[in-house]
Amino acid sequence: MQPSNDVIREYFDSHPNAMPSQAAAELGTSELVVVSALPEEQVCLFPLVDKDELLSCLPHWGPMTTIVSVSGSIFEFKGDFPQGKYAYGYYNLITQGNGLHGHLSLDGLTAIALVSRPFRGKESHSINFFGSEGEMIFKVYLGRDSNRVLLPEQVTRFNALKERAIAA
Repeated sequence: MQPSNDVIREYFDSHPNAMPSQAAAELGTSELVVVSALPEEQVCLFPLVDKDELLSCLPHWGPMTTIVSVSGSIFEFKGDFPQGKYAYGYYNLITQGNGLHGHLSLDGLTAIALVSRPFRGKESHSINFFGSEGEMIFKVYLGRDSNRVLLPEQVTRFNALKERAIAA
């Protein structure tokens, strides 16, 4: 049985610095269930039909942090999100030289969430990609400058994505 939205929100009220993945583990549910229960001002679902357009625009945003979490381990890449193209059943990330590269299996992609939730007391925005079991496939956090301040042009682009998703 899935926890109710009220239970999830109460969890965050008593654990304000918790990440959605932590809440999901402690509440015995998927991260998508937790993210979907966040207050309206913190989450917006992005239309899946626009995923290719989203993936093709991210390389133009500048440096960000891409996170992949597997079996309790967290892998982070700080830098530009790479261009990609479909081939052999994958969305292949293409990097010239050093940088993030790999092969995304997007067939099981069931949701993309735009999340605006403070992290350790600082404004934070991320684009979250979820699989068929509500698990996080990967997420991309907006970049920060040397003073740990979000890059304003990325915040503007992120907010435009949210407006577009709300209007859809």
